[in-house]
Amino acid sequence: MQQFVVPQFIDVEDKIIGPITTRQFVIILVAGIIIFLSYRFGDFSLFLVSLGIFGIAALVIAFVKINGQSFHYFLLNMIQYLKKPDLRVWHKRYDKKELDFFRNMKPDIPEVLQAKKKTSRKHIRDLALLVNTGGVYKVENDL
Repeated sequence: MQQFVVPQFIDVEDKIIGPITTRQFVIILVAGIIIFLSYRFGDFSLFLVSLGIFGIAALVIAFVKINGQSFHYFLLNMIQYLKKPDLRVWHKRYDKKELDFFRNMKPDIPEVLQAKKKTSRKHIRDLALLVNTGGVYKVENDL
């Protein structure tokens, strides 16, 4: 029988530069490019604002983990949870025609049930004897 190597720790990302993974490197690289472009083509106040917003956002998205999940997965799961309600209740809307039909409908009155006959001890003994003898014993009256 052939043996195969089963990969373990598939949720661990590959580290490329020290402790930084590929995903973290790309996030920081994109934020760095945006900050550099604001420094190069904007004034100093735009650079400071973009440094604050994009720098902090990139660091949070790249390095923060909540409940063992990366921040972007946590954020996506939270948005998905907030979009759908916890309790879904269906309210059927009736139009006038359906309401009139239900109002004019005659209720079904169930038939009066007849009381069951109580079984006597003699009747039960006769049935038990009939079953035990395999039908050899016949009762005088029909059951």
